[in-house]
Amino acid sequence: MDPAGNLRNDIEAALLRQNLTAWQRTFLSDIHARLERSGGQARLSDKQWRKIFEILGRPNNVTALPLPIATSRPSHHQTKRLFRPRFGRAGRRLRWRLRNLAIGFLVAATVAIGLQAFDFGRAQFQSTPVALRASQTQEFAVTDGDTVHVIGEAAGTRLVGFNTPEKFSPQCENERQLGERASSRLRQLVAQGSARLTKVACACAQGTEGTDKCNYGRYCGVLRVDGKDVGSILISEGLAVPFACGRTSCPPTPRPWCKG
Repeated sequence: MDPAGNLRNDIEAALLRQNLTAWQRTFLSDIHARLERSGGQARLSDKQWRKIFEILGRPNNVTALPLPIATSRPSHHQTKRLFRPRFGRAGRRLRWRLRNLAIGFLVAATVAIGLQAFDFGRAQFQSTPVALRASQTQEFAVTDGDTVHVIGEAAGTRLVGFNTPEKFSPQCENERQLGERASSRLRQLVAQGSARLTKVACACAQGTEGTDKCNYGRYCGVLRVDGKDVGSILISEGLAVPFACGRTSCPPTPRPWCKG
């Protein structure tokens, strides 16, 4: 049984659906990338589990523990062998009390672990940069041509100043192919040069950054390889178009790849 593998397969199948929003695709892609990088060992918060179940169309009234699902609780037969002192009626009472104590301990430990994981995931989700700040070189995964995901962060980072074709929700086959090429080219640039990601403030209304109302909850940033903005490189190669936002809002996203 491979819960993490099944979840990755379900996410891959969901990404083929046409009715997902841009935020849902980005969210599922980020979760899928985390599971791939960690080999199924990623820890997901309760909030992330609920979002996954909501998008996949599963019941979300069950609280799930972070992957991997592991427990040291003994089996039913092992429990019976472990707590079976042969002391007659007094022994049966002792066995009943010991068994209840063991069950209570396991329940308390499970709840404590779940609450710690939830608090950790919530803190990561809410820790959003407000002012401009430059980060040191960080390890990250490329989601698509204009989005990366820094390892250890709950949300992806949308690169600003340009827009690349969609590969998850394309409007035509040409856009899908160009989107794949843009993603591959960005991975190539990062692999061949010295990459530096600088977080910047998103073009959103005051007080909304870090929420779904601002850039689908993602961070914003500028990625440079060997000192050159990757957006300029992709634009010069026909794999992206300029996309300039204002201080608190952005114009309609340009997607010219299916015209003509």
